[in-house]
Amino acid sequence: MNNKISYLLNTVKCVHRCSSVLTPKSSAATRKHILWIGRYKDPLRNVNFRKLFLNILPSLHGSSLRFLSQKTGVYSTGAEALLHEKASQRSLEVEKLDDSGSFKTKHVADHNDPFFTSLQKCTCPSDALDLASEAAVSIKHYTNALTMAWRLYKTLSEEQQRYEKQLIFEHPVFAKLCQQLLRGARRMTRGDLVFSLHALVHLGVPQNTLLVQTLVRVCQEKLNQLDNRCISVLATTLAGMEKDKNVSALQAGLQLLVEQRISSIRDIFILQNLMKCLGKDAPLFLKKKLEMAVMREIDGLTFPNALRMFSALAAMNYCSFPILNPCSKKIQENVHDVPFRQLIHILEACHTLLYHNVKLFSALADYVNSTAYLWDKRQIILFLSACETLGFQPTELLDFFAEKVTEEPDFLNLKNLLIALRVYSRLNHVPRVQKHLFFETLHSCLDKCLPQISNTELLKAVYALGILGYLPHRALDELLQKDSKDELLVSDDLKEQNTVMLRCVKTCMELDSPSFTKPAFVLTENLSSLVSLNLGKAQEALIELLGDENMFRQNVQLPYGYHIDFEIRMDSERKKVLPIAATDDHPDSHVRRLAFLFAPMSAFCLGTTHPQGKLAMKKRHLNKLGYHVILIQNKKFQEMRNEDAVQFLKRKIYSEDAFSFPEATLQDNN
Repeated sequence: MNNKISYLLNTVKCVHRCSSVLTPKSSAATRKHILWIGRYKDPLRNVNFRKLFLNILPSLHGSSLRFLSQKTGVYSTGAEALLHEKASQRSLEVEKLDDSGSFKTKHVADHNDPFFTSLQKCTCPSDALDLASEAAVSIKHYTNALTMAWRLYKTLSEEQQRYEKQLIFEHPVFAKLCQQLLRGARRMTRGDLVFSLHALVHLGVPQNTLLVQTLVRVCQEKLNQLDNRCISVLATTLAGMEKDKNVSALQAGLQLLVEQRISSIRDIFILQNLMKCLGKDAPLFLKKKLEMAVMREIDGLTFPNALRMFSALAAMNYCSFPILNPCSKKIQENVHDVPFRQLIHILEACHTLLYHNVKLFSALADYVNSTAYLWDKRQIILFLSACETLGFQPTELLDFFAEKVTEEPDFLNLKNLLIALRVYSRLNHVPRVQKHLFFETLHSCLDKCLPQISNTELLKAVYALGILGYLPHRALDELLQKDSKDELLVSDDLKEQNTVMLRCVKTCMELDSPSFTKPAFVLTENLSSLVSLNLGKAQEALIELLGDENMFRQNVQLPYGYHIDFEIRMDSERKKVLPIAATDDHPDSHVRRLAFLFAPMSAFCLGTTHPQGKLAMKKRHLNKLGYHVILIQNKKFQEMRNEDAVQFLKRKIYSEDAFSFPEATLQDNN
């Protein structure tokens, strides 16, 4: 009982501290208790917090402040003396260098100062603010207290950060600290200036406040005084800020400074921060200079540098193989040390950069698969989604996830269900074990989501299952009802996409139905005798192989909107190619039709000949129409010598594999 009373008293004291600066400093342990008491509220939605950021000095009363960039009046109730127009102008006067143009001596903190000794002992952000309220007497004290609060804040979990941010913004000394920073912006050392701006921005102080805009302006004025380390911190800060007049001006000045100093920067970490800050809008020559600067130091590449390099290059949208290849190798060597969030960032960056390194992707997928029991299912589906974006098929991990879904289907809410359907349909992956159970589970989850699913989401879900050859009857019925009532009509930007998906669904309903039988005759149409330039080599190879253009057809249009590049016909024993005209005049069920599809590399899973969903569905449907389909990766075919191309097509035509039917699909389960 005594422990409970003591806990209650400590909690009351900690709460009271937020409303009175005279309350003694509370312990870190008590503060951790308060983090989880009550319901969390977003501090930026609280009217008092908004007043704090707009006024900076809530204890004073006066006119509204003016933003430096937009000069927009905002209702507020404080800071008349400080925010008066003349005072603001005086605070923005440029601090001049001496006549020699040399940098002023950097003020170094006195490590014998008890304040800095106590600051190092703080264990949470509010401890640093408590210390500032009790012992800060200089601008140096306030800037270091703010920086320490940020450093301690960023080590917390996301959940703890939300609660700790509320305590920081409610802390009575935080307003005074902001006041001191605003008044002393010009007296700060270059390090204190950039670190204070960095801390405020990343703690979530609104960018359009007078405090943040003032620090940005002072950074503009002192830009030439910044050393490489300060430039790095400033670059990191600007990368996380929205563009406005002051930020854009500072970023432009920073770009000019980097152009001048880039040859003297030897730290890869600093170069990466600059790459993120300058971004995709940086001129090409500067991107190349940054690339060369990194290449000079590539021998000293560390594992953390390799992890960060992907996002840095993605920020510039600049794919540099000389940098990415050694980074990929370093990551593969240390794959077991890659945090999960970094796994996703790497894959996303590779997608942005169009960097398709199958060895790297395989190493990451093997690592996740070998440690899958450590990951949450939501993490695994996030990783699979990133792989799907790249067109990469992590087969074993897909099988593992399918097994987990059948064991715990409740995990699949609507969002996760749609992701899973998109991943498995695009990658054309059917689990090797319990495939029917897996798709029945997806079907059941879709039925449960029908009351809450939107029309477009319903269409995407049915379309994804249709690509895999599975027809979800209840969802399909509801979809057709909506179509008959024109409820699937959407805005113009999605209308064409939805029309294509709906036409595909209706094709699947007919061709994948168990009652569908192969037609004895398929009505076809020759679109043109001309072939596209990328198929000219294939046409010449077929002429050389078969001896005559009359032995094959090109640009053949089939029912259901399907098209094939070339068609040849053979006898039942697959030993002889028959003239097209002869078989047209006398249709024979024993005649075998062969369809050639020259597909781009993007139609196959990365690094394999495994067709992705749409191409696999087309192949399945052409089989239904009586064709034996030969899929050819056109890029690799174009790289062959002419004689090799002829021999390649000969093997494809006369080999038994050309007439083997595709693996069993889920149609028989419908």
